Formats: sequence, C-alpha cells, structure tokens
Amino acid sequence: MMRLDKMLAHSGYGTRKEVKEFIRKGFVLVNGEVIKDDDFKVDEEKDEIVIADQSVSYEKLIYIMLNKPDGYISATYDNHDPIVLDLIEGYENRGLFPVGRLDKDAHGLLLITNDGKLAHKLLSPKNHVDKVYYLKYDGTFMPYAYKAFEQGVFLEDGYKCLPAKFEMIKEGEGLITISEGKYHQVKRMMEAVGCEVTYLKRISFGKITLDESLNEGDYRHLSLAEIQMLEES
Repeated sequence: MMRLDKMLAHSGYGTRKEVKEFIRKGFVLVNGEVIKDDDFKVDEEKDEIVIADQSVSYEKLIYIMLNKPDGYISATYDNHDPIVLDLIEGYENRGLFPVGRLDKDAHGLLLITNDGKLAHKLLSPKNHVDKVYYLKYDGTFMPYAYKAFEQGVFLEDGYKCLPAKFEMIKEGEGLITISEGKYHQVKRMMEAVGCEVTYLKRISFGKITLDESLNEGDYRHLSLAEIQMLEES
C-alpha cells in the first residue's frame, strides 16, 4: 500500500505539493469515490485511480531531475563521501542510479532513474546526446580555442574529444556543449586551452533543461512530456 499523494507524484502528475492540492480540491477518484485525504492509502497495482478524468497507472520506472549540490558523489555507493541518492527520499529498494556523473564539486542537472535501457541509450557514445554546462574560469579563452573545440580538442593524455562548442558570456564565464562524458572532461578541455574551471554547473541534458525553481539538493519527477523527450534524444 502507498499514500495517494506519493503514488501520483511518483507517476509524474506533479510535485508532492501539487498533487496534494489536486487531491484536496476533489480532482482525484479512487475506485469511483472522490478522495480528499492526501495520505489515503491505495493499492497502486489494483485500485482504479482517476485524476481530472484521466486514468492513472502506477509506473514502476522512475525518472527524477535533481539539482545536484557541491560535495556529493554521482554514484550508488561510496565509502567516504555522501552520494546523490542520499538526497532522494522514499525510494529505497527501487534500484535508482544516476545517469552518468557530475564531478563531486559540480552542480546542476543530474537525472536519476531505474530505467537501465534509457540510461544506456542516453550514455552510449554512438548517440552523441548533447550536454550543456555553465562555467566560470580563470585565464583567457583565446580565439584559436574556439576552432580547437569545434575540431576536437586534445586532452593531456592524447585523447581527441568529439567536436564541442564554446560560447563566451563574458570573459571568465561561458557555456560549453559536449556530447560525451569522459572523466573531468570539461575541466580537462579547458585546461587544454590554458584555462582553469572554477565553477561548473550542468544546465541541460539532451532536450531536458534544469528546472531553475529547484534549489540545490531539491528534486522532482520528470513530466510525461520530459520522459518522452529523453526517449527521443
């Protein structure tokens, strides 16, 4: 059994706060009866649940957008540091994991799911899913560096990155778009052209953009439209 508000939020019908409002306003029926108690217990697999005339089916697959703060490891386990899953409450034993990684000191958009098939698709090098980062840096981004990024900059170990794009906001701030996810890649790419990253925040992943209403450490479920956009990435 599961709380009604939790079940609706988990199924992508809004935040817990939003679905509580839907319930209290009488927009939700359980087995044909209007339910206005958000803590009403439902059997997510057997009960017939309708919200605003739309039948609800409980989704076993979970898709979450997290605004990652500094200091958390993008992993499912770590011996020394807190992990991003520590920020996600109420999903124990649901098999959640981060899609890719953000550096421990990086901020911003991180997708959390238990959909291994979609995660593999999004991370596969052959699919070249774009990721956009906002960054601050020390040093001067020289004119030649734009072309180096476009052609594929060489890292210190000799690896040639896939073509990328750098857009300067002003000296010391910019946006970088990459389509792969090597270890510390953005920092290493900037180092290759004589700059040092001092702040890094991912603002988009594929067609999904970070919800700026989320404070660092907060999260929400992806909407059905957002899930579809990821599947089309």
